[in-house]
Amino acid sequence: MLVSRGLVAGFTVALLLAGCGTRMNKAPVEDRGTYAGAMTTTGSPQPGGVAAPIKPLPGAENAGKPGYYTVKPGDTLIRIGLENGQGWKDIARWNNLTNPDLIEVGQVLRVVAPGTTPPPVIAADTGVVTRPVTSTTITPSAPTATPLPPASTASGAKPTTPPPAVVAAPTPAPSAGEDDLNFIWPASGSLLAGFDEARNKGYDISGKAGDAVLAAADGRVVYSGAGLRGYGNLVILKHNNTFLTAYAHNQTLLVKEDQSVRKGQKIAEMGSTDADRVKLHFEIRRNGKPVDPARYLSAR
Repeated sequence: MLVSRGLVAGFTVALLLAGCGTRMNKAPVEDRGTYAGAMTTTGSPQPGGVAAPIKPLPGAENAGKPGYYTVKPGDTLIRIGLENGQGWKDIARWNNLTNPDLIEVGQVLRVVAPGTTPPPVIAADTGVVTRPVTSTTITPSAPTATPLPPASTASGAKPTTPPPAVVAAPTPAPSAGEDDLNFIWPASGSLLAGFDEARNKGYDISGKAGDAVLAAADGRVVYSGAGLRGYGNLVILKHNNTFLTAYAHNQTLLVKEDQSVRKGQKIAEMGSTDADRVKLHFEIRRNGKPVDPARYLSAR
């Protein structure tokens, strides 16, 4: 009886060990390749392991075209407007942006008014204007015969005098038009720092807190606020389709967006917001590109 109980107990232990061995040798299986292939860019698996197509960003079909701008990291609509010579509200309207604070890197925005020709590109601050190349059909003119020298005759006849050459009239210079603006100095202080393409995109003018900041020319306020890093309390005026002016680091802003202002009107009070001292940072931008104010400001 004792022997049979021992045999039963031994048989039971053998079965348990066999069962444990079977479970340890069978590891769980995970098809990571299939699962990873079924993930979309948002991390959601798709049935059948097929990735959902990536939706192109708004305006992608216009990337690289004149009059359009591709959003870069760190961009805001205010900065895009300043660098393209436009008001941020206009850009929002042209692109049907319901929330101007929501723009995506890689998104392509229209930065010229619909139906208008993009402005020419200005190379740095050299004043050299590069215009888009337009295809022109050139009709070849008939070859002009070169007059031969008069031949001497036996009778001694005088040679025929060739007709006088036709001198083309000089082409009149283009009218200055919108570029013919007479800017005044926006503050009465001395010049602290001049224009430098790499380090200072305008003039820094000294003064005391509360000194008047004046509109350099007639225009419309396209920005009034503190939403552009490095500029503090800022006013941007649009004078025409070519020129903007910017007035930074103010203590107090005295104008509102879409307000019309006159040359010499007080638009702000000088301050030191986002600056190391009280000063006015003043920029003139031509088609969004900073230019040397010395070329446009009237003499003091």
